[in-house]
Amino acid sequence: MDQNSEVNQDELIIKQQKEIEKEISEQFALISEQLPVDSLNNEYVDDPVYKQKVEDISKKYRFIRKVRPDGNCFYRGFGFTILEYLIKNKDEFTKFREIVEDSKAKLLQLNFPQFTIDDFYDTIMEVINRVEPKDDNQEIVLEELYKLFNEQAYSDYVVVYLRLITSGKLQEDADFYSNFIEGNYTSLSDFCKKEVEPMYKESDHIHIIAICAALGCAVRVEYMDRGSHTEVIAHDFPESTNNPPIFLLYRPNHYDILYK
Repeated sequence: MDQNSEVNQDELIIKQQKEIEKEISEQFALISEQLPVDSLNNEYVDDPVYKQKVEDISKKYRFIRKVRPDGNCFYRGFGFTILEYLIKNKDEFTKFREIVEDSKAKLLQLNFPQFTIDDFYDTIMEVINRVEPKDDNQEIVLEELYKLFNEQAYSDYVVVYLRLITSGKLQEDADFYSNFIEGNYTSLSDFCKKEVEPMYKESDHIHIIAICAALGCAVRVEYMDRGSHTEVIAHDFPESTNNPPIFLLYRPNHYDILYK
């Protein structure tokens, strides 16, 4: 294949990717309203395996909030649901805000360029401050959170900063996390640059473990796949957690938010 053919092929791939992203953005909100969990049945009309698992998860949870399936769904869903929980828990909100405030200095110590961090840090702090719990108007604050996470600029900047926090934690504790890295990466830093920091890159266990450790959070992920078991399998992060306050549903390559 000559050089011009390679360039044309690359341009075609980029064009197709942009068309897919446009179609997804037109079809899915960044964050949906709450829906009944059993509405998932509409996606599996002719799929008895998944219908059985929807029935199982409907016994544990009442509602689901869909997150746009664009590769950022874990960070977007995690960011939204942790803030939603913290709006209702003022003391924990204050601790969380302090952790995020301190995160910038940690990233700088790890040699993240300040010009890379500043705008994203400023945006996530603005979002956090705008949803600070208020005793007399909790519903208004929750509406503000929903609005901010459905504004592309705010929502994406929060996602980027959560990715940076995750990357920072992985590199801070590189001796531990390096044991779990598989694939052709020259270092943990190389893994982070390719699989953690870029937008639209999907997330796995290691990302969840790292961000929970960095932010002092706990989450339960319910795994719904085509495995032979009839029940949805729950996994808590960190594993020592008792009764984590926030819940995500994982289906192959995608996360949504669950509510009891």
